[in-house]
Amino acid sequence: MRLKGKVSIITGAGRGIGQATALKFAREGASVVVCDVTQAAVDETVAAVQAEGGVAVGFVVDVTKRPQIDAMVQAVMAQFGRIDTLVNNAGIVMDAQLRKMSDAAFDRVIDVNLKGTYNCARAVVEIMVEQGGGVILNASSIVGLSGNFGQTNYAASKFGVIGFVKTWARELGRKGIRANAVCPGFIETPILDTVPEKVLEGMRARVPMGRLGKPEDIANVYAFLASDEAEYINGAVIEVSGGATL
Repeated sequence: MRLKGKVSIITGAGRGIGQATALKFAREGASVVVCDVTQAAVDETVAAVQAEGGVAVGFVVDVTKRPQIDAMVQAVMAQFGRIDTLVNNAGIVMDAQLRKMSDAAFDRVIDVNLKGTYNCARAVVEIMVEQGGGVILNASSIVGLSGNFGQTNYAASKFGVIGFVKTWARELGRKGIRANAVCPGFIETPILDTVPEKVLEGMRARVPMGRLGKPEDIANVYAFLASDEAEYINGAVIEVSGGATL
């Protein structure tokens, strides 16, 4: 098991990619810290991990609220004594064309996706420095590489988290801390539940592999990047899209 003995915090772990990542990390031997904004979502993932014999603890955490993050980190340290991996997966979308986007929608997406990623990294970085190593993984998107119609706020946030890892890789590499970003393409998650089938067909048509991705496709990459097998990968931006941007 490539993550045996590691302690991993995963935000937005109550469903979709985050939940798949929690399950994958636990199967690889990690103790998983499940964070999400509702108790029900947290409980569902914790129960799923424990049902497979894995170790999981859960916390209700809004990544825009530093006191909640700090309390979670303190509790994790009290229980496990270390934090090896942070997966900054929590994110939202509030789409609109620029001419119709409200300031509130712009601010909310930036606050969760960009500032929330900063908040969580800031909360664990000194711990990782003191223990001599760690891994920070940021969820970007192919939209963070090329932009997308109607997603001014989301694209800005996902470009931004790439800038974070490029900077953190430079700052923290000599401290034994690696920072990388993963850019999912079109993934079958609950975020697509309201998308019309005709639109989904168009999304599939853009993918040379002819299908949407599965949450497990992203979780597998996170698990590799969190492992010692990826010990020389730092500051990387890895697209996992089935070739959707070709």
